Parts: sequence; structure tokens; C-alpha cells
Amino acid sequence: MKWRLQEGRGEAVYQIGVEDNGLLVGLAEEEMRASLKTLHRMAEKVGADITVLREREVDYDSDTPRKITEVLVRKVPDNQQFLDLRVAVLGNVDSGKSTLLGVLTQGELDNGRGRARLNLFRHLHEIQSGRTSSISFEILGFNSKGEVVNYSDSRTAEEICESSSKMITFIDLAGHHKYLHTTIFGLTSYCPDCALLLVSANTGIAGTTREHLGLALALKVPFFIVVSKIDLCAKTTVERTVRQLERVLKQPGCHKVPMLVTSEDDAVTAAQQFAQSPNVTPIFTLSSVSGESLDLLKVFLNILPPLTNSKEQEELMQQLTEFQVDEIYTVPEVGTVVGGTLSSGICREGDQLVVGPTDDGCFLELRVCSIQRNRSACRVLRAGQAATLALGDFDRALLRKGMVMVSPEMNPTICSVFEAEIVLLFHATTFRRGFQVTVHVGNVRQTAVVEKIHAKDKLRTGEKAVVRFRFLKHPEYLKVGAKLLFREGVTKGIGHVTDVQAIAAGEAQANMGF
Repeated sequence: MKWRLQEGRGEAVYQIGVEDNGLLVGLAEEEMRASLKTLHRMAEKVGADITVLREREVDYDSDTPRKITEVLVRKVPDNQQFLDLRVAVLGNVDSGKSTLLGVLTQGELDNGRGRARLNLFRHLHEIQSGRTSSISFEILGFNSKGEVVNYSDSRTAEEICESSSKMITFIDLAGHHKYLHTTIFGLTSYCPDCALLLVSANTGIAGTTREHLGLALALKVPFFIVVSKIDLCAKTTVERTVRQLERVLKQPGCHKVPMLVTSEDDAVTAAQQFAQSPNVTPIFTLSSVSGESLDLLKVFLNILPPLTNSKEQEELMQQLTEFQVDEIYTVPEVGTVVGGTLSSGICREGDQLVVGPTDDGCFLELRVCSIQRNRSACRVLRAGQAATLALGDFDRALLRKGMVMVSPEMNPTICSVFEAEIVLLFHATTFRRGFQVTVHVGNVRQTAVVEKIHAKDKLRTGEKAVVRFRFLKHPEYLKVGAKLLFREGVTKGIGHVTDVQAIAAGEAQANMGF
């Protein structure tokens, strides 16, 4: 059990009544009670709690009824760091993304006029228009017994973190086409484990829904679908929307297996299938006003296991420290604060790091004064975790989004020219040398010009090629193999970095043509 909990980063699902070869034999009631008691004692020894997920009767050649039971075993990991899953929330404008998150995290149903979403907005114009234009983070916790821990009992974020052994961090992204660059930045830089695509039952697949679906597929982010606002329309309309979704998911471009969740049993199966196979796409139908089927989504999120295994994380933690800078703030009495994700290594309070590249390709020394994760203080940050780091009186003007903070011994490679193997998803005419696009690679977002298309003069929609790009403003830190996404108006393309023409610090200004 210790090993299984370690493998699942603090949680594991046990099936009682199944033989080693997978035969469903089941246990009689007395035997089942004894087995659960034994499992409970084992869990107590390793400091874990058990929750019965579901019971099922099996047809077996015996007079007494026999059952199979699935049990979730969960504990607070030894390092006192809760299991964290990041879920990006996508969907068309007005499909109810912020409202659903408000209902989940505040524990109160919506009044049908947007009351639930008010706590999520960060700017006055968002409250006035009811539309998200920035990226906001919301947390939903589950304790070791699988019960929801949220703000409903006047809890603070610190209390939610303390009493949760599993944390879901929702990344609320903008649905309006005007803020598409913000949505892409959220998907590429915050490295979500999976995405929740919200579709309104009364409008179906409309507006930016297809675009968001395409982004998730291009970046290989596994996703599940929630059909909202089912209280507003007839059952036949909801069924029509679900059929439309199933049709789109089965298309050759998506190649997904839709799975409609209608009961708690389905939700348990969906969570396990979703983690095992990236092709399975669960579909939930719910209402944020009446609360119908909201519990099924909570059951799914509670059981959903981490999608990366512990071995990968161990390997990342042994590498040198690398922190992506996604957001920069100035906090009174604290100084400059940066938000982002630690992509490799371990970061502690008091660590000396270097940040860059600046416009002239230099890296500047700084010290991490304190770390906060999910709004509560944290001493150690491990690879794959998102956090905010306080940098004291470091000059904010020297920082920008897209920079990295790395160990001084890393000797990071920076470049203004790089090559990428791309697929042109859409272009109205022909894509040729001299064309300018906005390139997204991780947390880097900058305009680049096409310098050369290898072995071809021009590209049309659907064609592949190796292309050389040059950044227009300043050099960036890039890695070979990183996923790349570029766009300009209706032009879109995806690919990965194949070669980086590294430049030494100080040479950058000459190379950029200054």
C-alpha cells in the first residue's frame, strides 16, 4: 500500500473481490466487511483514509449475493505537499465558465444572473461586462475522505490548503475572441494537466468553441466536456447538443471516444478511463443554477488521478532549477513578486538565482525572499508546481513575461534565430518568407519574422515544412523540442522547435540589428 500510494502521489484505488488475473468473483457480505476492516487498518498504519467509491453485485455460481467494492485510499503525502491538479477552463464567451467555477469554489448555486462569478473577476470592467479578459486562478480542495473543501464555510485560502490532501487549481481563461492571445498564453505557459471545455446547451458548438478545442488538441492537452445551462432548455435540445459534440469528437481530426456521464458509477469509470487513455472524453451535462448533476463533476474531479507519474517528477526534480516568469506584480511592503511555474529542479526560500534574458541578452542576479503556493506560504517548491516568488526590492522594470529564473551554474542558451518543424493549419493564401507571426513557445510570446522555408518557396494550408524564424524585439530562452504555436489574424500553425542558434550574452543587441 505504501508503494502504491507513493506511485499515485498520495492516492490509490483498490478493487476488492477481483482475483489477480482480473476475474470478477466478488465476496459475500461477511467477507467484504472483513476485507474492508483489514484495508482500514492497513490505511491507518500509513496515515491514510479510505472512501468507498462504489459497490456492484456480480453473477457468480453461488446462492449468496456477492459484491465487488472499489475503494479510494488517500493520504497527505509525506512531504506535506498536497496533490495538485491544474485544470484549464475553455469555452465560448457566455457559456458560463466563470459561473461554474464560482459555484464549485464558493459552494453556492448561481441566481441565473451571474452572482456566482463576481468573486472571480480581477478587474472592474470584467464585473461591469460580465466577461473574463485576464487569467484568474481558483482552488477547490478535497480532504482525505473525498469531501469538498471550499470557501463555503468562510474559509480562507490557507485553511483550504491546510485541510485538503488533493487540490484542483482551475485556470479561468477568456472566451472572447478578442482575448484569444491571453487564452493561448494560459494554455502554453501554465502547463495544465487537463482542460475542461464548457459548451452552453442552448447554443451548442458556437463561436470560439472549435478554436479552443483545436488548441487543446494541438497542444496535446487531454480534455473533458461540460454542457452547461441545461435548466434553460428542453431535454431534446440538450440531447441535440450532446449528439453534435459526439459527432465532432469522432471526426478524424479529433479521434476521441465520447463518454456521456449520467450516474455516479459513470463518473468513477470516466475518471479512471480518462487517466489511462487520452482518447476517452467524458461529457457532463449540468446546471449552475439548479445544481443538477453538479455532484457528478465533483466525484470525477475527486477521483481523477495525477496524469504524470511520480518517476517523471523525480527526474525533473534532480535537474537544475528553472522557473518560468508568467506574471509580475508589485505588492506593498513585499516588493516585486513574480508568478509562474517551476519547470525543473527545486526552489527554496533564500536561493540565489539569475533572471533573463534582458533586451541585451544578459542574466541578472536575484534572491528568492519568500514563496507562496495557492495563497499560502510554502518553504520548498518542486518541479511542476505553480507559485509566486517574492524578490524583495528587485527592480520590476527589469522583468517581463517570458523570462526565466535559473540556477547560476546552468549557463542558459538564448537565441534570436531558431528553426521549427511546423504544420500550417490555416492560411488564406500562401505563407512565404518575410511573413510576420506571433509565436507562442511555453511562456514566450513575441512577434517573429519568417526568414527561410527549407526546401520550399511557399506553404499552403495543411502543408509541413522546417522554417527559420527571427524574433523582432529581443532574444528569448528556448529549448529544442518545445511545442510551438503561431498565429496572425486567421493564419494558424503548430509545430516544435528543432534547432536554436545560441548567442552569448552581450552579443544580442548586435544580432537584433540595434
